Amino acid sequence: MPTESSYATYYWLQRHFGGLRRINPMARLRAGIETWRQIEKVGRDPLGKVFFEVGTGRVPMTPLAYWLMGAGRVITVDLNPYMKAELTQECLQYIAEHVDDVRALFGPLLNRERFETLLDFPRQDDFDLRKLLDLCRIVYIAPGDAAHTGLDPDAIDFHTSFNVFEHIPREVLLAILREGNRIIRRDGLFVHRVDYSDHFSHSDTRISPINFLQYSDTQWERYAGNRYMYMNRLRHDDFLVLFESASHRVLAAEPTIDAPSLQLLRDGRLNVDARFGDKAMEVLATTEAWIVCAKAEPALALRQH
Repeated sequence: MPTESSYATYYWLQRHFGGLRRINPMARLRAGIETWRQIEKVGRDPLGKVFFEVGTGRVPMTPLAYWLMGAGRVITVDLNPYMKAELTQECLQYIAEHVDDVRALFGPLLNRERFETLLDFPRQDDFDLRKLLDLCRIVYIAPGDAAHTGLDPDAIDFHTSFNVFEHIPREVLLAILREGNRIIRRDGLFVHRVDYSDHFSHSDTRISPINFLQYSDTQWERYAGNRYMYMNRLRHDDFLVLFESASHRVLAAEPTIDAPSLQLLRDGRLNVDARFGDKAMEVLATTEAWIVCAKAEPALALRQH
């Protein structure tokens, strides 16, 4: 289908039959909170800083979470203009109806003054998405290219994404990270959470989180070779090499190994494709990870290349 018609049809299907029938912002807010905590874990202070997000999605809830915790500004870039005013409006309504739950979710990280300002923002007939973004100091760029941002050097403090990098081809990821090197400050951080699982398993409980590892690239292309379901199937070790190839120094990596998937491999009940045949079972069974990096010092970067 033509691009515009494809976007509209995909949204209509999600809205009527998929995960957008009822919108709940809590998971997206939690993504922002977890990212913030990863920054604090390595001894950096996110207050007042500039965040850059790769992959906004349908609602700007992760940037909103950054603002609610005290971020100075958030620049969020998406290749596709997915953001929807009606979904964002519903998220604000949910927050207003679950104030105590939201406060508990943020705990001491919540900026109370900003939260009260958000609760006072019109959620019904007078809702204006642009005014909300301006209020929360969110700059939304879509369609945009995280590999060619047009931002000035040293423009950002934290380069972030949450469950986005698994949907981007490796060569494009490398370009995004190298552009990140250009726009991030010397003491900035790259903080990315990657979901390595077969996303079809999220809605089909009959298959395992590593089900897609049994297919060749040609076979997988038939199932997921489109802009909406593309998954690069890179594993955790591949991502560590990728970050190092972008002249990054890995400060922290927190992979999660899925025990049932590991047992599936040990029992020989899932035969992986030759592409993954040389990898350890623990790597194949890793279904998600946080990776926190800093730019390598110039001398170290030269040695790496």
